[in-house]
Amino acid sequence: MAEGRVIVVGGGILGTLHALEALDRGFEVVHLEREAAPRGASVRNFGLIWVSGRAPGPELELALVARARWEELGRRFPEVGFRPNGSLTVARTEGERAVMEAVMSRADASDRGLELLDPDRARLANPALGGDLLAALHCSADAVVEPRRVLGAIRGGCGATGRYRWLPGREVTGIGEGSVRDATGDTHRGDLVLLCTGAWHGGVVGEALEGSPVRRVRLQMLETEAFAPVSATALADGDSLRYYPAFCVPELDGLAPQDEVAAEWAAQLLMVQRLHGGLTIGDTHASSEPFAFDVDEAPTRHLLERAGQLLGRPVPPVARRWAGVYSQLTPGAGDALYLREVVAGAVQVVTGPGGRGMTLAPGIAGETFR
Repeated sequence: MAEGRVIVVGGGILGTLHALEALDRGFEVVHLEREAAPRGASVRNFGLIWVSGRAPGPELELALVARARWEELGRRFPEVGFRPNGSLTVARTEGERAVMEAVMSRADASDRGLELLDPDRARLANPALGGDLLAALHCSADAVVEPRRVLGAIRGGCGATGRYRWLPGREVTGIGEGSVRDATGDTHRGDLVLLCTGAWHGGVVGEALEGSPVRRVRLQMLETEAFAPVSATALADGDSLRYYPAFCVPELDGLAPQDEVAAEWAAQLLMVQRLHGGLTIGDTHASSEPFAFDVDEAPTRHLLERAGQLLGRPVPPVARRWAGVYSQLTPGAGDALYLREVVAGAVQVVTGPGGRGMTLAPGIAGETFR
């Protein structure tokens, strides 16, 4: 077992899993969070462990490592709500089915647990799927957790070690060679200091990131009241083929143009049923700042209509809506899956996995301590 102290800055999924990884390796951990409790994209997401969409090669390899780790975390911390329920990406046009057939022909299809289902088999896999479809791509490796429970459940396990201090409300205002200073004036020194501050690109963290190839991306999502049928899998529509690198095949060029509203908002339908029965539905993408503070209705109407088409019935009333922002490597940043940079001495910044952050976080934390 290792000895020493690790300082983790950032209470989101990357920071929390780095804290847990350090504790599992024998370190003492001090964990700082700028807010009174995490409020960013780590709790404003689908909770999808999304192997199906990952790019072939290193991204898929890391996703499979992380997926195995998530299953272990689910056993260790049942409150995270880990469910290996897989996903169905639904084809409603010949062009979408052609993309799925091309993906199925690749050598990595079996690694992802992919199977192309006809409509009858798709409805057997998920009886809630009541709309018209031509085919559905089933991914048995995909899974889901409850994003509003994950962080607290893991922090509870961290606290039980007796080697963990959770310090919320501590924005970092200074960075040393192996230390950080917070807004209360306290200095925290460690053998390793990890800045996992997600979409917070301000203050001294912003100075540390100056010139780095990262940007912020804003998305919109919503949650409905309870949906009586059980949706046995996560669901995605054909527009999701446009936004995940796993589906970058020549047949993608044969897709018809996106719906006008969907194209304007870079929208795809993802849908997950929560443990309480409601449906989490989204999402949109915007990367030009300053971001609007509004949660607009046009993409919401589009996504609700698309969800109803897949389910073959209207979705329940909307219970809540929100927007979230995550940190992402900019297009053209090379082959890296996330940003890791040495800031000063033993201080590193780890950020920028983008929308794959929930999926990859356990794997990224493992790479930090290799």
